[in-house]
Amino acid sequence: MKIFYMGLESYQARYTYQLTDWTKRAYDKRKIEYVIVPGETIDDSEAIVTGQVLDAHGRSYFGMSQMMNLVKMLKAGEITSKDIIFFEDMFQPGMESLPYILQQTPVKYQPTIYLRCLAQAIDPDDFVHVWGMSKWMSLYEEMCNEIPNVRILASNEEMVAHMKIANWKAPIYNISGLSFGKEEVQSRVEQKPFVERSQRVVFGARWDQEKQPQFFMDLATKFKEKHPEVEFAICSGAPLRSNNDYYVKEAKYLEKQKILTIHENLQKNEYYNILADSRVLFNCALQDWTSNTLSEADALGANVLFPAYRSFPEVFNNDHTRMYVPWSMEDAMAKLELLLSKPSPSMGQISDWTNGTIDRMLDIMTGKGEQWRRDGQHYRTPVSENKY
Repeated sequence: MKIFYMGLESYQARYTYQLTDWTKRAYDKRKIEYVIVPGETIDDSEAIVTGQVLDAHGRSYFGMSQMMNLVKMLKAGEITSKDIIFFEDMFQPGMESLPYILQQTPVKYQPTIYLRCLAQAIDPDDFVHVWGMSKWMSLYEEMCNEIPNVRILASNEEMVAHMKIANWKAPIYNISGLSFGKEEVQSRVEQKPFVERSQRVVFGARWDQEKQPQFFMDLATKFKEKHPEVEFAICSGAPLRSNNDYYVKEAKYLEKQKILTIHENLQKNEYYNILADSRVLFNCALQDWTSNTLSEADALGANVLFPAYRSFPEVFNNDHTRMYVPWSMEDAMAKLELLLSKPSPSMGQISDWTNGTIDRMLDIMTGKGEQWRRDGQHYRTPVSENKY
C-alpha cells in the first residue's frame, strides 16, 4: 500500500504551513510508504486576497495543478487498487477528473479515495453560505459521494450528523480531531511557567462573523471593568480583516480605548511566543469543528475556554471546567476568572488527543479503524462518550 498525499498549499498565516510536515512525520514514524503529489502556487505571496479561508485564486490554481500531476500518475499506472489517494480537503478543483477516469478504468487501477471534510455546505456557518455558493457546492459534494471507492473523513461526531442529514451516501468515518504535530509546535518556542505569564486572554481565530467577534469584544469590555489589569489580545497572521467590516472598525475603536490589543501580520513563531506568555485562549466561534488554535494553545501551556457547542464537548472530553454555556456572558466570565488564576489539571490532554488524529486516519486507511465508522443507523450512539 502507498498513500498519494494531496496536501494543501502552504500559508504562513494558516495551519497549512505546518500540515504537510506534521503528516510526513506521522507517516515516517509508522513507516508508511507515501508520495507527496506536488502542486504549483500561483505566486509566492502566500496572501489571502480573494475569499477568507484560503485565497480563491490560489486554491484553484494549486488544486488544479496538483490534479494534473495526479492524473499523470494514474495514466502511467503508478497508482493501483492497492493504493490510497488522500485529499486534505474535500473541495479540490479538478476533482471531477477522478470519477471520469476511474469509471473507465480497469478495477486493478482503481485506488481507495479518502476525502477529509473541513466544513463544506453541510456547515450552516461555512463561508460558502456567506458568499452564496452553497447551491452548487452541495451538488459538488453529491458528486464526491459518487466517486468509486470513496470514503469521507469527518472531524467529529457533530459533523457526521450534518453529513447524514444531507443524505451523503459514501462511507463516513469520524477522525475526532484535526491533524496536529505537538512535538513540532513545542519545539518552536520556550514556554513560561504559568505563574510568570502575562494576564493575557488571546483570541486566535479569524475575525469573521462566524467566529462571533462581537461576543469577544463585549466580554473584554465587561471583564476589564472588574479586572483592568487583564489584557485582551487579537492575534492575526495577516492584516486584521473580516467578512463584516464593522468588526474591524469596532476592534480598532476598542484598541484606542485600551480595551483590546491587536497583533497583525504575525509569523507563526511570533504568535507562538505570545501564546507561550499568555494564560487563556478564548473562543466563541459558531464554526470551528475542533480548531487548530485549541491544539496549539493547549500544547504551549495556556488554558483554553470554549463554548460547549457542536464539536467542542468531544474534543474537550466533556470537561465542564473549560467550557461555558454557549453565549452566556456570565458563565464565560466566571470560568475565565478561574482559568486566569491557575493552570487546568487537564492541560495537555487535548493536544495529546489531536496529536493522534493522523494516526487515527492511518488506522482507518489500513483497516484498523472500523470503530470510527459512522454511516450505520446507530451513528449517534458515541456522541456523548468520552473519547479519551
